[in-house]
Amino acid sequence: MAKKESNSIIEICPIRNVVSRFGDKWSLLVLLDIDRNGVVRFNELGRMIPDISSRVLSTTLKTLEADGLIDRKVYAQIPPKVEYKLTTTGKSLIPLIMQLTEWAQANMKKVMKHRSEYENLQTQTAQS
Repeated sequence: MAKKESNSIIEICPIRNVVSRFGDKWSLLVLLDIDRNGVVRFNELGRMIPDISSRVLSTTLKTLEADGLIDRKVYAQIPPKVEYKLTTTGKSLIPLIMQLTEWAQANMKKVMKHRSEYENLQTQTAQS
């Protein structure tokens, strides 16, 4: 199926559509941190995830908000105050993220072992 502006395969395939939006390096971690803390501010999230840049955090939050997974509340004060919390839809995703996290913890050693064996095999094959 050819990719078009509308009715593309990404638009009409639910799994590709959803996973493409939060299947990046940071979104799941941001969702989990917001869930653990209830309501968080931008700088708090930045401290919770010290290796994320402000620009990437901002983009991640905008994407999660656009998809209805988080709510953003802006307070009219100086300095500006912005808080983020999970929506009902965002909260419904947390148990699934937790299952994925549990799976990763249970299987990480096996995955890393297989990855190393694969890389070693590729190196040996390339040297032959």
